[in-house]
Amino acid sequence: MNGFLRTVREEKTPAGSAAVWWLGQMGLMIRLGEMVLCVDYYASGSPDRRFLPPVPVDEVTDVDVFLGTHDHLDHMDHAAWRVWAKKCPNAFFVFPRAHLASVLRDGVRKEKCLCMDDGETVKIGNVTVRAVAAAHEFLRRDPASGAYPCLQYVIEGNGVRLYHAGDTLRYEGMLPKLKALGPIDFALLPINGRDGERYRRDCIGNMTFQEAADLAGELRPGLTVPGHWDMFANNSADPEAFADYLDAKYGGEVPCLIPKAASLIRVSASGRAG
Repeated sequence: MNGFLRTVREEKTPAGSAAVWWLGQMGLMIRLGEMVLCVDYYASGSPDRRFLPPVPVDEVTDVDVFLGTHDHLDHMDHAAWRVWAKKCPNAFFVFPRAHLASVLRDGVRKEKCLCMDDGETVKIGNVTVRAVAAAHEFLRRDPASGAYPCLQYVIEGNGVRLYHAGDTLRYEGMLPKLKALGPIDFALLPINGRDGERYRRDCIGNMTFQEAADLAGELRPGLTVPGHWDMFANNSADPEAFADYLDAKYGGEVPCLIPKAASLIRVSASGRAG
């Protein structure tokens, strides 16, 4: 087994705690009790990447659940999913219902596909995943399926609640949906923003770092981590600016950590993290 994944499997997470490793961009590896989840991990090589994947595609094994928030390469990495469908034959794959056909083409068996849409919940073992629609530049449904093609996930298990925002802007009604799901112990938020130059080259946007900071300020997670700032030089942001704005506006009341790839982040239900 890959050394990093051995560390993930051996990490102890007593009740009321989770272990999280940021994998770059919006990628996470999560240990919740006995379960290992992998969210939005972009594991394929590309000349546009600023750093290599922390774990090579073919060394990802012993994962219980893979989650993808939307069908962009750096979130649902189909080349990697095709490998993981074989390497992890017992794993479940969670993704927006609008993308079922493409996931089946990856070789994932239909009984291992857990398709989701806004407001839906799935349970895998002792882990519960709740979906909230995401507005990746636009909040709109897929015309063919009627489902939202981009989602956010609130993941609950082992007595903690983790929020993965996927790629999204803020939209009317989003905050009440999130607050209704209960206090958040850990939040990963995209901060890369949007502008005309990127939109013209079909690079649709997310929250600015100021908008993401305000979302954190209203949700008050136990720990907030900025994402989507590191992978591509032409679609990045400054995580230090995010952390500084969050501190200036909310007086240090919203703990923030700028992550390092594949470094352990311990999360507890009390909000303490390190």
